[in-house]
Amino acid sequence: MTSTERRAHGANGAGGAVPEPIARPGRWLALAVLVFAVLLVAVDATVLGLATPFLSEDLKPSGTQLLWIGDVYSFIIAGLLVSMGSLGDRIGRKKLLLTGAVAFGAVSVLNAYASSPEMMIVARALLGVAGATLMPSTLALIRNIFHDPKERSLAVGIWGAAASAGAAVGPVVGGFLLEHFWWGSVFLINLPVMAVLVVVGIKLLPESKDPNPGPWDLLSVALSLVGMVAVVYSIKEAAVHGFRWDIAVTAVIGVGALYWFVRRQRSLPSPLLDMRLFQHKGFSGAVLADLLTILGLAGLVFFLSQFLQLVQGRSPLNAGLIELPAAVGAVLAGLSAGYFARRVSVRSAVSGGLVAVGLALGACTVLTADTSEVALGCALFLGGLGAGLAFTVTADVILSSVPKEQAGAASAVSETAYELGAALGIALLGSIVTGIYRGFPVPAGVPADVSAAAHDSLGGAVESARVLPPEQATALLDSARDAFTDGFQTSALIGALVLFATAIAAWFMLRGQKLEDGIEH
Repeated sequence: MTSTERRAHGANGAGGAVPEPIARPGRWLALAVLVFAVLLVAVDATVLGLATPFLSEDLKPSGTQLLWIGDVYSFIIAGLLVSMGSLGDRIGRKKLLLTGAVAFGAVSVLNAYASSPEMMIVARALLGVAGATLMPSTLALIRNIFHDPKERSLAVGIWGAAASAGAAVGPVVGGFLLEHFWWGSVFLINLPVMAVLVVVGIKLLPESKDPNPGPWDLLSVALSLVGMVAVVYSIKEAAVHGFRWDIAVTAVIGVGALYWFVRRQRSLPSPLLDMRLFQHKGFSGAVLADLLTILGLAGLVFFLSQFLQLVQGRSPLNAGLIELPAAVGAVLAGLSAGYFARRVSVRSAVSGGLVAVGLALGACTVLTADTSEVALGCALFLGGLGAGLAFTVTADVILSSVPKEQAGAASAVSETAYELGAALGIALLGSIVTGIYRGFPVPAGVPADVSAAAHDSLGGAVESARVLPPEQATALLDSARDAFTDGFQTSALIGALVLFATAIAAWFMLRGQKLEDGIEH
């Protein structure tokens, strides 16, 4: 008896009514609403990187503060995703999604009008709280709306394509806004998307939740948040400053909280996260592949916009257009991923996609200030193609591996791996870029305060060079840009090696894994 048959048999045997699938037009319209939620998050994530040089000049954050602005969103969202996914299973995924969308839009205004680095960090953290409600809800609703596995594969592909399209639209729209308005305007584009999502979602989205959810354990929520944030913070700080006693204490607290969280989940009758999910080899392999892939990609992506603008001297709009091929590749791969995985194999699709991303990162090791648009576009298209293929198939595997009543928690695990990988990638690879950059030589005669500002970040170097004589400013910027490029290339090499290793691991861990074919009743 298959897992699908067991779930159907269990529901009928218990006398529970099996929900009828939504009428065909209704489920695709509902998917269209979920696409808006994905766009909301994807656009926000991409415009931050584009706005970073302008934000740096205006708020003047230190290098450490700049990293916090970049990754505190991921820290908070990683700590709360499992809790929010479980909450959606209990109170209703539609209710959680729409509430989170309203909060996301409101907090975006706070981001737009942040007046100091500290305020910006707090605003990004609050955005993480709101963002944690959105992504698990969208995937969990897809799991419950689409009962035909082939239709669900297409729906997941469209969901992933929407995220890629948002990643493409974000820089282009953000680039246009940055050329005509102040940097805070890039956050305000969330408001119309949020408004459409809420108004249309109330009408079209069906509600779904676990009929027997049990209580929402607040101690588990706190343990998950404290554990995740403490562990990722410790890794980030150790990568930048080396091991200190306070970092070691924070790491111990984080590991202890996560250990307590796991022990508590095993003993609760209604846990936030059913730890038995990880006994499924396909589920574990897909989650691990997601985490390591994003770890290899995230740090590089975070610094790519800075490289295009501050090293190659492109405008924000031009930098956004340069990144467009990655989204085109991801959309094409996402829409065909389910078909490819069924015709060939799941592990071929995932491992092949990861190799493609690794090759794209390898190409980034030879990027210079003079690299052409065509070469950049080809590398980014290949990377987008591979990422779209791998992420769509792993999302489908994760959703297919669990009963639909646990779709929220399972989706949250997938998203937690994604966000944790992003935070770790920015922390580790970003710290490598920053560490190499800070060692660049300063031309003779540059004042100490100007030198300190230039060594803090590349944006600081561009800003501080304005007070120097032309020849001295040019020499300072050339040295700073060369060092930033060296750091960028080194992180790309490490990212490529991580991707190749992950491709090998996925090939073995996903052996024999197949996508479902039969309709779930």
